[in-house]
Amino acid sequence: MTITTTKKLIGITAAAGLLVALAGCGSAPTGSTSSGGAAAAGFKPCIVSDDGGWNDKSFNQSAKEGIDKAAKELGVQAVEVESSSANDYAPNLDNLVSEGCTFIIAVGFKLSADTVASAKANPKINYAIIDDRADNEGATGADGKPTGDGKTDAPNIKPLLFDTVQAAYLGGYAAAAWSDAAGVNKVGTFGGLQIPPVTIFMDGFIDGVKKFNTDKGKSVATFGWDVAGQSGAFTGGFAANDTAKQTAQGILDQGVDVVLPVGGPIYQSASAAIKDSGKSTVMLGVDSDLAVSDPSVASQVLVSIMKRIDMAVYDAVKAASSGSFDTAPYVGTLENQGVGLSSFHDFESKLPAGLTGELDALQKSIIDGSLKVTSPSSP
Repeated sequence: MTITTTKKLIGITAAAGLLVALAGCGSAPTGSTSSGGAAAAGFKPCIVSDDGGWNDKSFNQSAKEGIDKAAKELGVQAVEVESSSANDYAPNLDNLVSEGCTFIIAVGFKLSADTVASAKANPKINYAIIDDRADNEGATGADGKPTGDGKTDAPNIKPLLFDTVQAAYLGGYAAAAWSDAAGVNKVGTFGGLQIPPVTIFMDGFIDGVKKFNTDKGKSVATFGWDVAGQSGAFTGGFAANDTAKQTAQGILDQGVDVVLPVGGPIYQSASAAIKDSGKSTVMLGVDSDLAVSDPSVASQVLVSIMKRIDMAVYDAVKAASSGSFDTAPYVGTLENQGVGLSSFHDFESKLPAGLTGELDALQKSIIDGSLKVTSPSSP
């Protein structure tokens, strides 16, 4: 494990062009429009990654960008601890306490139990955790659904949550339209671990394809995830390894021309499998705008389903710095710009006619409530 101190601003990923799903209303953490301003005396923001590490081009990297930006504006130094395995979580949190941190952010569902334990042991320190309510210590049932009671197990933890199913629904619709226009009519998905922050993407993706089929009278087939049964294809982790590549290959073998890999670095394995196939299959990115965060795969990325983790972390740090920290859960939605689609970048000129308008209309319907989009894993 490594401990680094923030010394420079890492720019937050910006989606260029048409931001199909980033339209705003609703409440985000305070501080989203602030720039500059001094932190309270002694304020020390800190963050610990999960085992994906800071360079995952996705989940952890986005969180790091958020705290870096806030620290730069506040003129403070952030302590950042990178985990290489689950065994690092508790020691890393202990290290941050020893460093004198006043606000500690845990990046991810997998840190839940250790974050709760640390928060209980240090009630004067404020905590936030991404993608988990920290209730019942992140426990899930055999079906992967949360079994907690909805209340954090420590009174000093703020959950930073994302109703990603809304943006994934738009991504699934776009994927189906792309595959239909190509005459392939097959799309697929696979995940890292079967946990709510992963399956919520898969639920939305599959339901978005179904919406396209219903609206257009089409029959785009889906592979890799069954929403009703909550079962599908998983690699067993988030590492870009042979298992992940084989899992990706299993989806590609179904003849799909669009694939959604959900789980940080496993997109690299999907990219490699696509290259080996020699076909023009495209991917959807998750969390960050993958075409921007990793230009090496930009030619394969149709669009990304974004969680603005960077924005949520930035806002939480700014709020905590001014003494206005609260533990009310933040939930990112299409309405408050916490989730959304990136630009289609180079693919925009190749999209089926009318698709962007259809996505815009779907987004508006989700925001106004006339279209109900949800998942068993919705926060």
